Amino acid sequence: MGKLPEITAERFDQIAALPVWQGPIEIEPLIGGISNESWLVSDSSGGHVVRFGVDYPFHHVLRDRELMTARAAEEAGFAPAVEYAASGVMVSRHLRAKTFAEADIRANIEVIAALMRSFHEKMPHHVSGPGFMFWPFHVVRDYAQTLSRAGSRMIPQLPAYLAMADELEAAQVPLPIIFGHNDLLPANLLDDGKRLWLIDFEYAGFSTAMFDLAGLSSNAGFSQDESEVLLSAYFGHAPDEALRRSLAAMQCASLLREAMWSMVSELYLDAPGTDYVAYTAENLRRLDVALDAYHTQYGHRR
Repeated sequence: MGKLPEITAERFDQIAALPVWQGPIEIEPLIGGISNESWLVSDSSGGHVVRFGVDYPFHHVLRDRELMTARAAEEAGFAPAVEYAASGVMVSRHLRAKTFAEADIRANIEVIAALMRSFHEKMPHHVSGPGFMFWPFHVVRDYAQTLSRAGSRMIPQLPAYLAMADELEAAQVPLPIIFGHNDLLPANLLDDGKRLWLIDFEYAGFSTAMFDLAGLSSNAGFSQDESEVLLSAYFGHAPDEALRRSLAAMQCASLLREAMWSMVSELYLDAPGTDYVAYTAENLRRLDVALDAYHTQYGHRR
C-alpha cells in the first residue's frame, strides 16, 4: 500500500537500546501491517520483529490485552514467542515463513479451517484477565458514532451502513461463544514449510466462529463453492441453508466492518506506507459485490 519507511536516528537508537540483542544488530522495515510500525531486527541469535503501537480506543485496541493474547497464543502453540515487551513495544521471534496471500488461503482451506477450530477451542484455556467480547455489529455501530462525532466525510452514508448491519445481524444463526482472532487478513497467517502460524492479536477476543470464517473467506475472495468447503471443513458436515446464509451475511458484515475500520483510521492513524482512503474504497467495492450476491441469493428478508 506504499513504500517502505526509512528508519530515523531516533527510532534506530530506541530499537538498539532494547535489552534483548546479542551482539551487533541490523534493522530493516517490515510492511504489511496497516495500523502499526514493525521492524525486522537481526542479531547473532537470528531474527526478531519489533512492533510499535499504542492503545487505539477508537478501534477498541488495548496493547496490554494484545500482549496477553500473544503470550497465550504462544503458550497454546499458535504464535511465535514473545521475547520482550514494554510500554508501546513488543518483540517477537521472527519466523522464516511465507506470508500468505489470497491465493494461499484459497489453496489451503481445509488446513486453515482445522487451525481455526483448534484456535477457537484451545485459546479460552490460555487467555487471562477481563474477558473481551468482539461482536462485529456492535463494532460497526460504535464506528458510526465515532465517525459522526469526528465529522467524517462518510457521515451521509452512515444510516445505510447501520441499516445494513441490522439486516446482516438478523441473519445470524446461534453458535457457541469461542475465542476468535477477529482479524483474519491473509497476511496474518504464516507458513514456515512445516506448519501454519497466526500473528497480530489486536482484535482477538470472545466472539462467534462465523466472524473468523467470514473474515477469512471475504478477505481472500472466496467463491460460493470455496465458502461451502470452508463451512464443511470447520463444522464437520455439509452446511444447511441457514448456515450458508449466516456465512454470506457475515461476509458482508466483515467487509462493512473493515471498510468502517478504514474510515476511522483515515481520521486517527498514519501507518507508514498506508493509503487509508484507497483501502476504504477497496473494501467498499468488495462489499458492494458481496452484498449484491447476498441479496440475489437471499433477498432482503429480516
